[in-house]
Amino acid sequence: MFSTTKPTQAIGDHGFDGLWINDPVHHRFLRNDAQRQLDFFRPMLRADGGFDVPDFAGTPLGHGPQELHTTTRMVHSFALAKQFGHSGCDDVIDAGMAFLWNLHRDAKHGGYLAAINRDGTAANDMKLAYGHSFVLLAASTAKAAGHADADRLLSDVTDVLQSKFWEPAYGRFADEFRADWTPFSTYRGLNANMHGVEAHLAAFEATNDAAYLDRAGRILAFFFDDLAPMHGWRLPEHFTQEWLVDATYEGNPMFRPAGSTPGHSFELGRLLLQYWDLTGRADDGAPAKARRVITQALSDATRSDGGFVYTLEQGKVAKTDRYWWPVTEAIGAIAALQKLAPNAADEATYRKLWAFADAHLIDHDRGGWFPELDNDGTPTSRQFLGKPDIYHAIQADLFPPVPALSRLSAPPLEPAKKS
Repeated sequence: MFSTTKPTQAIGDHGFDGLWINDPVHHRFLRNDAQRQLDFFRPMLRADGGFDVPDFAGTPLGHGPQELHTTTRMVHSFALAKQFGHSGCDDVIDAGMAFLWNLHRDAKHGGYLAAINRDGTAANDMKLAYGHSFVLLAASTAKAAGHADADRLLSDVTDVLQSKFWEPAYGRFADEFRADWTPFSTYRGLNANMHGVEAHLAAFEATNDAAYLDRAGRILAFFFDDLAPMHGWRLPEHFTQEWLVDATYEGNPMFRPAGSTPGHSFELGRLLLQYWDLTGRADDGAPAKARRVITQALSDATRSDGGFVYTLEQGKVAKTDRYWWPVTEAIGAIAALQKLAPNAADEATYRKLWAFADAHLIDHDRGGWFPELDNDGTPTSRQFLGKPDIYHAIQADLFPPVPALSRLSAPPLEPAKKS
């Protein structure tokens, strides 16, 4: 059993007469938490260039295959941190970029394998749009950080996404194929397409190639113009091959749970604002759509004891489990709304989110965030093993203080303090 200790640093100035995203005390807290995350995850780099998953204490779990989203998220997170002025990131970025090109990349059939065994063989023969979106994200962030191999990776994965996954008639990505690109399912989903938007916006920011922005816009239009108004500003997750809502679908409980996932509403709402900013703020209705989706998720999913329920079915609570990542995404979404049109209610929400994270999710002893809480607010391991991810939480630390809605990489606000 693990528990957090009392924090030694204020999360913000409670007397600050303004937004915490502009508060120097809050800035210091965010920067130092980001540094502690980097310090916690950096030792997961193995001698063979792969990455282990840490347990709660930071000891490598040391078993199981390396998943594509693990590799890519480590590259993205450390490349992002490098752009914000954090040091000691290059070894992780270099190793991850090499692992992507030399091991995840399928030299025979093209594309990137979803998981790699410790002996370098494929753990399964699946190729997922979800994972390929993260390859594009990692390549884009690495390019922005100046990595020498970023261009070849970005070019290669862009071609795969366009030629294998993109469905021009619908303007969205198909989800999954076998290694030789044989179709084996008709499933279509929000999750892969949401991360496709995220990666395409990052790719546009890294390259200024408008094709990335156009594809992101087609996906966003489907969810915010076609679906959200018809479903009470909630976002359906699962679809048939013809992109009809499949309300009966239930898949992997981590990536494709039944019903809808309010955490994705937070994330897509923030991404819509990023897209709107990058396109010159031409659509004056976009901020209202983003706000309605974000606030509906807050209303539906907020637990009275803090955090968010995991899933809804027909707008009603389904799985009450509390994970870390919806909290981080809500932080990012509310921060984006505050940058655009600040108000007292959003400020209160933002501060409550950080107070909950500080009290229950951030590991003040060891670094990193606990991924899951039981009903008593104690860290547990029912769905996740160890602390599987730096990506969500480090973005919650890095993005809010940047005044912009897009092109969020920025110089450091002040030197980080080593923990």
